[in-house]
Amino acid sequence: MTTTQGNLASLSRFVFRAPSWYSSVGFALLIAAIAGVAAFDSRFVFEDAWEGLFYIGIPTVVASVFTPYVDRKLGGQLSRNQASLLALACELVTIGVLTVAGFVAFVTPLGQEFVVDALLVALASIFALRLFVIMAVSRQRLVVASAAASIQTASAALLLFVYSGAMRYMEFGGGPIARAFLFRPDEAPRRIAEMQYADPGKFGLLALICVVYAGCVWLFLTVIDQPWKRSLGVSVLDFVRGFIGHVAEGSRELETFFEDIGEDAIVPVTVLSVRRPEGGEKARFVLPMLHPGPMGDIGGGNLPRRIAEQADGLAFPPHATAGHDFNLVTEREVETVIDTAETAYQRIEYGATATESVRLTEGDATLTGQAFGDGAFLASTFSPEFADDVEYAVGLSAVAEARTGDLDEVMLADAHNCNNGLAGEDLGHVVPGSQRSFDMIDGARDAGARLAAATRKPFECGVAWDETDWEPEDGIGPLGIRVAVFDVDGQQTAYVFVDGNNMVPGLRERIVDAVDTVDRVEVLTTDTHVVNTMEAENQVGDVIPEAEIVAAIEDLVERAKADLEPVEAGMETESAEVTVFGNDRTEMLASTANAAVSMGAPLAGAIITAALSVSALIFLVARL
Repeated sequence: MTTTQGNLASLSRFVFRAPSWYSSVGFALLIAAIAGVAAFDSRFVFEDAWEGLFYIGIPTVVASVFTPYVDRKLGGQLSRNQASLLALACELVTIGVLTVAGFVAFVTPLGQEFVVDALLVALASIFALRLFVIMAVSRQRLVVASAAASIQTASAALLLFVYSGAMRYMEFGGGPIARAFLFRPDEAPRRIAEMQYADPGKFGLLALICVVYAGCVWLFLTVIDQPWKRSLGVSVLDFVRGFIGHVAEGSRELETFFEDIGEDAIVPVTVLSVRRPEGGEKARFVLPMLHPGPMGDIGGGNLPRRIAEQADGLAFPPHATAGHDFNLVTEREVETVIDTAETAYQRIEYGATATESVRLTEGDATLTGQAFGDGAFLASTFSPEFADDVEYAVGLSAVAEARTGDLDEVMLADAHNCNNGLAGEDLGHVVPGSQRSFDMIDGARDAGARLAAATRKPFECGVAWDETDWEPEDGIGPLGIRVAVFDVDGQQTAYVFVDGNNMVPGLRERIVDAVDTVDRVEVLTTDTHVVNTMEAENQVGDVIPEAEIVAAIEDLVERAKADLEPVEAGMETESAEVTVFGNDRTEMLASTANAAVSMGAPLAGAIITAALSVSALIFLVARL
């Protein structure tokens, strides 16, 4: 990925899964009880805790329960988990503001009225926060979103109105029934009952401040949305809603956003099948010229696993020479790729001969591979130098050069096995016109010529697979580690596939040096993006000790050698018409998002400052 895309990807460190709604509510009630003990001064600690649960916890529970119900009735899609987490965050904001206000009132002559004013600002602030989130997640208009956004503020204001005795300031009595429900200062803790400044006028001020803050939310979203609409023709809220829905709930709404910005593309899908002479597939290498992104299982993020599920033999899905511009926009597109791969597989003509493997270095590029009949498999790496994705055009050019040596088919894989993460200005993207692109193209030409001229001989193949106990959080996807060993006239070559997204620098060399029971080893990662749902930088070797990875691979190589048997192989390529992100759309998306983030913080700070200034002015005018 480019530096701009890396900056966008690094924002994933702020992403986390929304906890279950009952966890959020339980934690909110615990915080409310603790706050009650700190705030109230009854004779018993448990009574203080109960009062905290009642006066602080009730608005949170009400908001948790009714917000998703109201939002969905109005056409939104806020989930219970999201609503409960949002209510908890707003409770913490309110407690924080009151704590600071109480301290200020204690050390200054501002007194109790300042605390009440601060409470009103806090209630208006959580209304604004909830309004922003609901508009982003549910894509509701401001007026419609205000209904669900106001629940927590209205609940807290109602409790304050009833238990502070604000009704005594009103001229109409409301009758005994109304007073029984709306005038209960005698049942409130002393510190709430003594809020003589909570007169009905304060609640009018609260409504006015909420209107001002709603206007600030609208202004912020309008300004921040303009770059997205001008450059991509979509709203930032569509992206935010889809992104939050994916990381918090596992929804697929982000695919709808990507469909809106996607473009049609024709991509080659190459299949190398290895089978036993008597029948029965032993291994299948499938390489569509696509990038398995953008993240998680969105689009083609889980492409390697989907490919592996369709193979009769053990599947090996290497990473193609393609970057994020060739991400599939939806998971539905994966079916097209799988169907195309199946078509190519059905057309394969098998042969019983292969060449010994070759390895050559051209500049920073090292290519390893061998021919099977008239087709060849090549794996390219820039290790020990850092590298990330190879541009689609570079890969196509390299394949074309490799085929000039009279090879009918060439499967060119990006080994994707050495990168230093998101650090530095150059993240190793191999682009057309760069020295590395010519290193790779020239190396592919020379490798193709050597393989085309090499002697074909009968060969054997052995495979082994360990799903491993590691999880995506450790940098290893569901395919674990897979090894294929080819033996041609006594020369043994091992191809090690790790279901991960790139490797820490030096690990590839340590594996190659450690596995000394075969003549040649190359290590590839699938670039699966299921390991990047919560972490943009989660390379193989970042979490798992390198010694454990090397040991696992050594064992699998021995198991694959023990599985060696005579085989035959063939290769075919078909083209698939799919919808991908499109040329430069990833860079445009990343640039726009980074610009929005860069300007968002100062803009939010300016709007918040202006909103607080207007609030202070409103309180000042109200006292005149």
